[in-house]
Amino acid sequence: MVMFASITNVPAHAAPRNVVLFVTDDQSPDFGAYGNPVMKTPNLDAIAKDATLFNYAFCTTASCSASRSVILSGLHNHANGQYGHQHHYHKFSAFDNLVTLPVLMEAAGYRTARCGKYHVAPSPVYRFQTTIAGNSRSPVQMADNCKDFFTADDDKPFFLYICTSDPHRGGGKAKDLPYAPDRFGNPAPGKSYWGIKEVVYDPKDVIVPGFLPETPTCRAELAQYYQSCSRIDQGIGRLVDVLKEAGKWDNTLFIYISDHGIAMPGAKTTVYEGGMHSPCIVRNPYNKKRGVKTNAMISWVDLAPTILDFAGALNAKGAAKNEVLAKIENKGNRTQRPDPQTTRYIKPGTFHGRSFLSVLDTENPKGWDEVNASHTFHEIQMYYPMRVVRERRYKLIWNIAHPLPFPFASDLWAAPTWQAQWKQGKGAPYGAKTVGNYVQRPEFELYDLKNDPHEGKNLASDPQHQQTLERLKKKLKAFQQRTNDPWIMKWNYE
Repeated sequence: MVMFASITNVPAHAAPRNVVLFVTDDQSPDFGAYGNPVMKTPNLDAIAKDATLFNYAFCTTASCSASRSVILSGLHNHANGQYGHQHHYHKFSAFDNLVTLPVLMEAAGYRTARCGKYHVAPSPVYRFQTTIAGNSRSPVQMADNCKDFFTADDDKPFFLYICTSDPHRGGGKAKDLPYAPDRFGNPAPGKSYWGIKEVVYDPKDVIVPGFLPETPTCRAELAQYYQSCSRIDQGIGRLVDVLKEAGKWDNTLFIYISDHGIAMPGAKTTVYEGGMHSPCIVRNPYNKKRGVKTNAMISWVDLAPTILDFAGALNAKGAAKNEVLAKIENKGNRTQRPDPQTTRYIKPGTFHGRSFLSVLDTENPKGWDEVNASHTFHEIQMYYPMRVVRERRYKLIWNIAHPLPFPFASDLWAAPTWQAQWKQGKGAPYGAKTVGNYVQRPEFELYDLKNDPHEGKNLASDPQHQQTLERLKKKLKAFQQRTNDPWIMKWNYE
């Protein structure tokens, strides 16, 4: 049974309820607050001690544009229409009668702004009132550029959506280093971004997660990734300082997440744990309990309703309040009137997720034990729809286009970590898998995450697990039915 939260932790005399949603690009939950003693993230670690850290937070699709559409709509991307990348010839965009989080927040009386990576379309659908400039690889500069927005109008609360391009791959290969790793956006040796003190890591010190190969090349790339993550941490530290200087920190809901996991084969573009499992730290200034580590399982469809709940714009049934929707209609903010062909997928002001505001101070809340995932495209040539139900112990993946080899994003195919293993042949190890069974996948993948956390042993054909397989298939169909997934028809043919 789905229960929706109301605001119970905010006193009636509370100051304006500001919101900051900080989203990084391709970052896994692998820094200090999540147990990594090597990566230096003192600012994130400090926030976690004053906030709630989610041990089990998940994106719904490990692809940049598609995931951001979910974050900003509260709808799985098979229903909001943003099936894959927005930019260049990929050309994906959401339905133009979608009502999104920034539009709802504006109707609720908020000043809205975005800074950094955007990567969704159409812009009128994902409309923010203000765009703040800043190099998305220089998060300290981005933070400083937000100063004026915080203090522009003290009579209205604000919603800031701030997104880095770190630690996404980019900047070419570091040919000056052994194994020529991707730079992950890092500057050339001796140089730095504005306001950043670059932190350099030795490949021998990094921690290789179990879904990646334990190789010198992988270690070289992880060292670059760590450096990029430390740059994010400095930006977060500066943003907190700017909020404090503006007198806003004590009345601001601060949410830090990544769009999905690390940009490595085995993570990004997959629905394996390396791609889905994501960081999430939430500081509600009105919560009494601090430093909570919750085991509630949430996903990015829950973010929009949570933020609207904090803003007082959610009704008891977990949908946007009628008066908020009325303001959107009265102002003509909808790009067009509802289309009967798409409104069956989009009912304005409703969400596939629910607010988790009320469980921020609870370590093991009841009823938060399952999430779903829905991936269809990344780049335009990468058609590979996958649907997922993930429980505490068992996880089922339906590879709808399973006869096809798994398609690679251009940057992940070129990744030195992948190429080093690919050149060794299909039997080469890649995390808990081999190169061969990573590329060519069966229709169903069933994993016991308790005994096989890195998803190396597929139990779908094991006679002892047929009851579990059939049970999860039913759950998967119910999820697709509930969220109006067009790909549900694939159960009836192919």
